[in-house]
Amino acid sequence: MEIKEYVAMRKQQIRDEVASMKVRPHLAIVQVNEDEGSNSYIRGKLKDAEELGVLATHIKLDVNTSEAEVLKVVESLNQDSGVHGFIVQMPLPKHIDENKVKVAIDPRKDVDGFHPLSSLKACTPRGILDYLKFNKVELLGKNAVVIGRSNIVGKPMASLLTKESANVTVLHSKTSPQDMKFYLEHADIIVVAIGKKWLIDGYLFKPDAIIVDVGINRVDGVLYGDVKPGQKVRLQTPVPGGVGPLTRLALYENLMEIMKHGI
Repeated sequence: MEIKEYVAMRKQQIRDEVASMKVRPHLAIVQVNEDEGSNSYIRGKLKDAEELGVLATHIKLDVNTSEAEVLKVVESLNQDSGVHGFIVQMPLPKHIDENKVKVAIDPRKDVDGFHPLSSLKACTPRGILDYLKFNKVELLGKNAVVIGRSNIVGKPMASLLTKESANVTVLHSKTSPQDMKFYLEHADIIVVAIGKKWLIDGYLFKPDAIIVDVGINRVDGVLYGDVKPGQKVRLQTPVPGGVGPLTRLALYENLMEIMKHGI
């Protein structure tokens, strides 16, 4: 099933679940940046909330807000029983320690799944894995290559694939071209999250390989992925319209888990 259809189907199911709930789920989004990517992402999240019948509150703070003030807002949301889950949109201004903010969030309300004690999965890896599983992609014993080692995508993606008993290799900017070629040629599942337009091109892939392109690169107002379109594989996710909608969906999947299980 195409990503667009899959997301629409899951949204309908979540909308039905929300409609049957006695308490309306409430998501809060804290923003302390003027990043255009963040603005676009938040607009999408608020639109999703409206579609799903979820209450969403956007708390926009000035970029000069102090770290202490941001932590105070986080603590007030931790204590607010009317807010079921919340996120602090990254990136944060340089004067604010991102890790300090992440660990200040109550793990039971951490819909992004970034807190080390959170039982929820990070949104992008969760969205990807849920989609692959829905399409009955075999993971057990398969060769999975993750290109990129960020805390938001690369590392949690590798961890989730390992839990599914895939053979996971993490490649990065320091990987030699020869090794990159070798691992990509033998890979069944490839997740690319580097942030360089069409970094991956000119490789021979297995015909039944699956490429998940997490890259969002804006060049002259046009969005490009990390992988050049048209690779000869079984499935290549598009950019835009691929991993972005899966990530946004996973945020609400996590929120629904909080509502159901009182995580």
